[in-house]
Amino acid sequence: MASSPRRMRQQLLIDPQPIDTLRFETPLYESGVVHLAGVDEAGRGSLAGPVVAAAVILPRAFDIEGLDDSKKLTGKERERLFDLIAKAATSTAVGIVKNDEIDRINILRAALRAMRIAVDGLSVRPEHLLIDGPHRIEHTIAQTPIKKGDALSRVIAAASIIAKVTRDRMMCDMERKYPRFKFSVHKGYGTQLHMSELAKHGPTAIHRLTFRGVKSSD
Repeated sequence: MASSPRRMRQQLLIDPQPIDTLRFETPLYESGVVHLAGVDEAGRGSLAGPVVAAAVILPRAFDIEGLDDSKKLTGKERERLFDLIAKAATSTAVGIVKNDEIDRINILRAALRAMRIAVDGLSVRPEHLLIDGPHRIEHTIAQTPIKKGDALSRVIAAASIIAKVTRDRMMCDMERKYPRFKFSVHKGYGTQLHMSELAKHGPTAIHRLTFRGVKSSD
């Protein structure tokens, strides 16, 4: 007996088709690319601290269970994957742009600059870059920007985890310097806790003074 359209829709919701996270990578490998780098950033929407980007080159045969967009993972899962990626990667590098430069040049330009710094820090020069988001970076290396790329590309997902874990660790360290702010909890994002801290204590030296919410608390 054939399934009804309603039953078919319900089945799709229960058992969605998996995303092919090699859909952008396989054609590049087949065209002769050997070293393909994924590039992503973390901290763009935060009110404090740096924006951190990562560039990661993975072996083509690299496969690991649970690799996904860092925002979909728990902190424990990210830490586990961070160690596995760092160990298996052909090369990884990070780029950091601090809050004062973010205020000076704006967050978009700062994020793209951090990405370029990360790419330039790789020990192996990639032949192609897959970049999370719609924007290209200033570089001579061929590149493909991909909207929501951290959910669509394995190598971008790896970069998102390296960037996120690196930045989270930095923000935890910042809490020791600024103990009135629970940076280990909110990582500088505009949570209710963070906004109440700003209202009570005012911004620190690592806050982005041009960001809405920080300006109003100054």
